[in-house]
Amino acid sequence: MKGDRVRDAMVPDPASLEANATAEDAGRLLARPEVRAVFVVDAGRLTGVVTRKTLVREVVARGLDPTQARLREIAEEPRWTIDSNLALDEAFRFLEEHDAERVPVVDSERLVGVLSRSVLQRRLADEPPLV
Repeated sequence: MKGDRVRDAMVPDPASLEANATAEDAGRLLARPEVRAVFVVDAGRLTGVVTRKTLVREVVARGLDPTQARLREIAEEPRWTIDSNLALDEAFRFLEEHDAERVPVVDSERLVGVLSRSVLQRRLADEPPLV
């Protein structure tokens, strides 16, 4: 893992929608079991995150029309982001310290992927031990 960068282990092109998309659009993506979060972008720049919890709290509980509620109005700010050029061992420490399962990967504020702790753990397990 030494010398490898986040860009080498990230999942490229995560589920994302433009900020003017609707809560209904996000709901369609989140209905897929493999999608846990939808990243909200404005011209490629990461501006927010929408999860199933976000939709319940911000749309359902407030009685908003999901066909009218725009993601820019309901998205949460990303808690953390990680740079695509960060060393993987540093990224792993970051995820462990913050108890984060996944974190969006950015390159000059543009969303380029998502890094998952489980992917990093599998990658570590596949590495031959240092002798």
